[in-house]
Amino acid sequence: MTLRVHGAVFAAVLALASCSGEEQVEKPKPFALTEDAVGRYCGMNVLEHAGPKGQIILGQIPEPVWFSSARDAVAFTLLPEEPKDVAAIYVSDMAKAPSWEEPGAENWVDATTAFFVIGSSRRGGMGAEETVPFSTESAAADFAAKNGGKVVRFADIPSDYVLGGTAGPGGQPAPPSDSAVH
Repeated sequence: MTLRVHGAVFAAVLALASCSGEEQVEKPKPFALTEDAVGRYCGMNVLEHAGPKGQIILGQIPEPVWFSSARDAVAFTLLPEEPKDVAAIYVSDMAKAPSWEEPGAENWVDATTAFFVIGSSRRGGMGAEETVPFSTESAAADFAAKNGGKVVRFADIPSDYVLGGTAGPGGQPAPPSDSAVH
């Protein structure tokens, strides 16, 4: 009986070990932003827009899906019609960006670990409210102190902030911004 229990435990440990090996698929690295990058929703060159950018790498596709704003990358993850086999989400690390106009080509941060400032006075790619990403909470807090807004994590970004839903003229719901629905 003891041998059977230990054998069962050993088999379970082996099964868990093999499963955990399968789960630890290496996350793809971010791609450098080039002048060939075209925004998924606007169809325009990503470099034509100021502010933070985004890229999403899907499971079996060897090139990124580009976004003219970090907000658009977040929107992609919320829209039911978009693919769900996301292997990685990267956004511009604005703590390392040369400027708002030049957010950088290789300073990417994993969106799921980034700190975002929402509700700031700065506008993103298509003039819409932006989710401004930072690799550190202190950099995000400094930005919010200068530009307004609040610091949140990726999972805490309100979907109505990204997809629209804020009140428009006369208190009516505003349609999602161009940036969020291209």
